Amino acid sequence: MARRQHSLFNKVIENLTITGFAAEGKAITRVGEAVVFLNYGAPGDVVDVRIKKTKKNYFEGEILKIHQPSPDRAEPFCEHYGLCGGCKWQHLDYQKQLFYKQQQVIDSLERIGKVKPGAYELVPIAGSEKSTFYRNKLEFTFSNKRWLTREDIESGQEFKDMNALGFHIPGLYDKVLDINKCWLQPEPSNAIRLAVKDFATRHNLTFYDIKLDKGLLRNIIIRNSTRGEVMVSVIFAENDTEKIGLLLGFIRDNFPEVSTLAYFINNKQNSSINDLEPVIFHGKPYMTEEMEGLKFAVGPKSFYQTNAPQAYRLYSIARDFAGLEGHEVVYDLYTGTGTIAMFLARKASKVIGIEYVEEAVEHARQNAASNGITNSLFFAGDMARVFNEELLDRHGYPHVVVTDPPRAGMHPEVVKRIARSGADKVVYVSCNPATQARDIELLSESYHLVRVQAVDMFPHTHHVESVALLVRNGLKK
Repeated sequence: MARRQHSLFNKVIENLTITGFAAEGKAITRVGEAVVFLNYGAPGDVVDVRIKKTKKNYFEGEILKIHQPSPDRAEPFCEHYGLCGGCKWQHLDYQKQLFYKQQQVIDSLERIGKVKPGAYELVPIAGSEKSTFYRNKLEFTFSNKRWLTREDIESGQEFKDMNALGFHIPGLYDKVLDINKCWLQPEPSNAIRLAVKDFATRHNLTFYDIKLDKGLLRNIIIRNSTRGEVMVSVIFAENDTEKIGLLLGFIRDNFPEVSTLAYFINNKQNSSINDLEPVIFHGKPYMTEEMEGLKFAVGPKSFYQTNAPQAYRLYSIARDFAGLEGHEVVYDLYTGTGTIAMFLARKASKVIGIEYVEEAVEHARQNAASNGITNSLFFAGDMARVFNEELLDRHGYPHVVVTDPPRAGMHPEVVKRIARSGADKVVYVSCNPATQARDIELLSESYHLVRVQAVDMFPHTHHVESVALLVRNGLKK
């Protein structure tokens, strides 16, 4: 028997006041005792809401009308706002974005981590100097199923060209919003994307149909470095050498600033290129990023933080929190390609980096060698298995543990081993304040929170990084 719809389903409720944000960046209001989650709202808005989904303990709705706008509001600057799924906080003043991001960290620590207010030092959030054109990497999708906007539909036009090069519509894997101007990445990103789409259309190069698994052009990734280099990688679904050469030759000849031009052949069902090898069509096989004289090779598949200036601030904060004096053994858990480890190595006796992805560890070793860093070792494998007593016995017990886990946080066994390691300090870098707070609570029998600072890596989104310093119980700060 079908479940009976709640009586408020699809109903319009007028004059609701938005009171705050939930953990995932949605605005919240209430209907009676039930919380209603909304996109594109701001605390202080007075709005009419249509209830779109009803769950046992909450509703989801959409804002139909704003009677009284919040003083926190700003005018969205992007023509694609509300459709592409990115930059959902454009409607908030940037200083207010920072306020709510920091509040998210505080709420997580005190509600999930059970840390008492005032028991730790709260360093003001590090905002991004650039709130637009701050990304150094974007991936765009080719599709023959362009998303038609409401304006398109209401125009009454017949659209014969349904090709798009842009971003997926949230929740619709087969629909892509054609992007005119994206405010996330500096030029020549927009110019390359628009020129490639125009060239492909004029030369009848087929755009990918994800349902039929058919079409030549699948994705394009554009990267830029702080040193002015540009890398373009095109992902083709078919190995048609003539057409591939035609498009890549156009990019090479019309965008001389592109220092690396690569391509992949991906005829798999999934879009991942991690298991594919790039072919360098033109230029160097990698770009170079630099921080404090440290150089990092960034290839077509390499991970590198997408907001480089803020990454530098993040790593600098982690190093400052570690307070190294030169004699310490440091363990860098979830080291990735070793970027944080490089920053720490100059002020430590030894740095041990551990990472699950073997390829990332190889890059870390190469980065250390190319930078002349001889006091670092890197190991690959499952963190809960590799970070064990045998490793500590062989390479030394840590004075400081730095950990930068994925969004899911640390495995409980890793938390236990940190506690048993004897480290005086733990510097916890996180992209998810909720799981960071959970792990801090798990560590509370051995460590107490001393200092925390949020870092905004992604303006106009709800995402926030957080750096926390924990000190072993009984030790001074």
